[in-house]
Amino acid sequence: MYAIVDIETTGGYAANNAITEVAIVLHDGNREVKRYETLVNPGRTIPRYVQALTGIDDALVEDAPYFDEIAPVIHEWLANAVFVAHNVNFDYSFLKHQLKACGLDLDCKKLCTVRLSRKVFPGAASFSLGNICRHLDIPIPNRHRAGGDVDATVLLFERILQAGGLDHMNSMLKGKSREQYLPVHLPAEQLARLPQSPGVYYFHDQKGKVIYVGKAKNLRHRVVSHFSNNKPGRQKQDFLRNIYSISHETTGTELMAFLLECVEIRRLWPAYNRSLKRFETTYGLYVYEDRNGYSRLILEKRKKQLQPIYTFCMLIEGQTLLRRLVREWSLCPKLCFIQTDHDLCEGRRENTCQGACEQLEPPEKYNERVTAAITALINGLPSFTLMDEGRHEEEKSCILIEQGRLYGMGYIPLDIQLSDPAELKNYLTPYPENDYMRGLIYQYAEQWPSKRSSWQPGVTRL
Repeated sequence: MYAIVDIETTGGYAANNAITEVAIVLHDGNREVKRYETLVNPGRTIPRYVQALTGIDDALVEDAPYFDEIAPVIHEWLANAVFVAHNVNFDYSFLKHQLKACGLDLDCKKLCTVRLSRKVFPGAASFSLGNICRHLDIPIPNRHRAGGDVDATVLLFERILQAGGLDHMNSMLKGKSREQYLPVHLPAEQLARLPQSPGVYYFHDQKGKVIYVGKAKNLRHRVVSHFSNNKPGRQKQDFLRNIYSISHETTGTELMAFLLECVEIRRLWPAYNRSLKRFETTYGLYVYEDRNGYSRLILEKRKKQLQPIYTFCMLIEGQTLLRRLVREWSLCPKLCFIQTDHDLCEGRRENTCQGACEQLEPPEKYNERVTAAITALINGLPSFTLMDEGRHEEEKSCILIEQGRLYGMGYIPLDIQLSDPAELKNYLTPYPENDYMRGLIYQYAEQWPSKRSSWQPGVTRL
């Protein structure tokens, strides 16, 4: 038995809206068996735009039953039938959510007449209920009312059966079929083409714009997980409605998928991504020459127009490093802004500062130590490659860290032996980086030391 359903609501998502009208037609695949239709008092004011669309206003539902009064009847009608609707996940999410609030669980198989129409009538220009019915000359005398729309859906359902749609229906109802819960506009074939390998996936809207970027160890499994629950919240429902297609890029390893996701979110700024969008390196270590000719190291928030010597997520990290440089290279705490009061220089008391803060040490001599400290810091930053699995057996993946910064990543044919970092770069794509990405790489290198190859700056052999 098929329960063909249409509802009218106060808004577009179940978690914060209510049903104002429901119509259910039980159909045995040949004919209509029985019908249930009623207005529903939503217990709240119906928005004006909804009143204008449906004609259902507060006065019309004033004497209608509340949903909890009719919930047992609706549950009885739906529980043992296949739930059929045009854009089925919308109607199903509302009824499941409101039945659950009444202590009743709805868990039945679903058929979407939008998805069925695409398979059976592929030549139609549009598959909205109004347009597909117009294409098939199906009348909808009472549009945007549950009774009128369910009558049209019944006729559409029968046309689908008459056009040989039963095989498609049976395929959708199989236990492993994903057609029942996929977003209404997303072709199932695109999901089937996704590989079970690491990579980055992109959800696109109707115009092809990327609205979400994600990473995965197994692309197919991860994408499926987005649709395995139909949460009733606004964000989830809007998200699902706007997914029209999927594209992907495979990577050799899960780490590379993590890194590429970071880059792509910052590049594309997708509407439905929240994390990683605003991750930025907050602080930088800078050097400048003051009016007396002394080179001064300073910790500042990142400045787009200036290139920092080194970057930090947290100020305390920079302070720790700067204190170490002051200590190891006998730099002046005052000239490095570690000490900001007017008391005697801490370095003078401890015989580490040689008087630059009082201009007792010539700028040239002091600046030599600052330059040496910076050079030692830069040369002390790690340079290494991470070699790992490629996207297929004929290649290996490579991530290059050069003097503490991510240069890029890419893939190298297995039959090529490289010993020069400059030559290696021909196979890599440079990427912008941040502390979060570097942290992922360093953590991975520490976990898998056998995949790491280091070299010293200025040495050409890996």
